[in-house]
Amino acid sequence: MYLITGATGIVGTHVLMQLLEKELPIYALYRDEKNIQKVKNTFALYKHSTDNALDEQFQKINWVKGDVTDITSLADAMENCDYVFHCAAIVSFKKSDAKKLRKINVEGTANVVNACLKKGIKKLCHVSSTSAVGNSEKNELITEKNKWKKDEYTSEYGVTKYQAEMEVWRGSEEGLDVVIVNPSIIIGPGDWNTSSAELFQKVWNGLKYYTLGKNAFVDVRDVAQSMNLLLHSDIKNERFLVCSENWTYQQVFQKIALGLAKKPAHIQVKVWFLGLIWRIEAVRSFLFGSAPIVTKETAHSSMASREYDASKVKKALDMDFIPLEKSIADTSKLFLQSKQG
Repeated sequence: MYLITGATGIVGTHVLMQLLEKELPIYALYRDEKNIQKVKNTFALYKHSTDNALDEQFQKINWVKGDVTDITSLADAMENCDYVFHCAAIVSFKKSDAKKLRKINVEGTANVVNACLKKGIKKLCHVSSTSAVGNSEKNELITEKNKWKKDEYTSEYGVTKYQAEMEVWRGSEEGLDVVIVNPSIIIGPGDWNTSSAELFQKVWNGLKYYTLGKNAFVDVRDVAQSMNLLLHSDIKNERFLVCSENWTYQQVFQKIALGLAKKPAHIQVKVWFLGLIWRIEAVRSFLFGSAPIVTKETAHSSMASREYDASKVKKALDMDFIPLEKSIADTSKLFLQSKQG
């Protein structure tokens, strides 16, 4: 039996989908019933099924209401489980969410690890992030060996994802078999108003601006597949960067615009202007208590040029990743399909 925390998120949904295709028994942890509908919506985009067929699929899922911050609910959810996919996390770059980030990402992961140890879980697959991997000081390819170091541009999100990994490594020292995946920016369908899926909504709404920053991107299907393969392999107590290709943000926005038949972003944002914007946003947020559109950390990240190397996971799993151009094209089609109802 498998437990998926964060089963209604973009990664959890796709792990769920792949397990169902293999007809494996699943417990899916959820906090709010309305989020289950989002999972159904994503399934529908892929399956092109009738409501009856979807209902048939969902009857195979054991939905368990719970929360990673609730130790009792976690222990109950793991009662008959052998394996755990820990996908639950909050992604936010707002300073006002610092407490929530620590509560869910760090304390929640500690709770999952402790419950796994107590219930004798055979193996835990933890979803981390490239934010928890150290950067390169000489613009070299970033690998799993890069040492993480906090600096003035490190987001609270990055800090909590790194600290969450420390909890997982603690679990491995106490006898729990673990694997960690560090996905880059994820491309795929989900809630179009949250996380990386929001990129498509922004382009749809008429995104005009781009920066010259560079990052790694990966298809959510590859993230889910690598997690499944790692969990069912003999590999343990290792971490893996999971990314397909390194592209500039401008390239990504242009391909999304092409897929959605929208005008591509055409105004380059200069460093000085972005610096001015995040400072103005900080003042506005302080005065009015609203969330800033741009923060110091996100401004720096959008300008930074980072390239990641996923050769370790590709070699370990003998796996080829979906080309980014295809991933964007496929997701664009699903986005347009969702708009058609």
